[in-house]
Amino acid sequence: MTMTNTEADQILSADFAPWVRDLGLSVEAVGEDRAVLRLPWSDRLAREGGGLSGQALMAAADTATVIAVSAARGGFVPMTTVQQSTSFQRAVTGSDVLIEAVLTKLGRRMAFADITLSDASSGALAARASTVYALMG
Repeated sequence: MTMTNTEADQILSADFAPWVRDLGLSVEAVGEDRAVLRLPWSDRLAREGGGLSGQALMAAADTATVIAVSAARGGFVPMTTVQQSTSFQRAVTGSDVLIEAVLTKLGRRMAFADITLSDASSGALAARASTVYALMG
């Protein structure tokens, strides 16, 4: 059974810290091995020079991975980040960001994902990330 966007949005509102919810992330799509989230532009998340903060982008990539794992497992299970690596390629200014997390391996105790973060207006790649998660349940 495929998770719906509404079910994935419920995970965002129920299973994340208030500061993550404050990012305003929403689920654009979920599939058996992926999730696409939208990070809306906010001046509050911009840093000097007007570019979206790298910390906000990394939190969005981390969150998208949780939603992708949850979609693949059929619901939220406790998990924790073991490793995250992010390479920033260009600044995002004045535009939402689309974050696509694709699971490359989902085991019983570990999950691995590749994430792309793109400027929603232009489609230009802003950053790439990879994550490793330990599944606790």
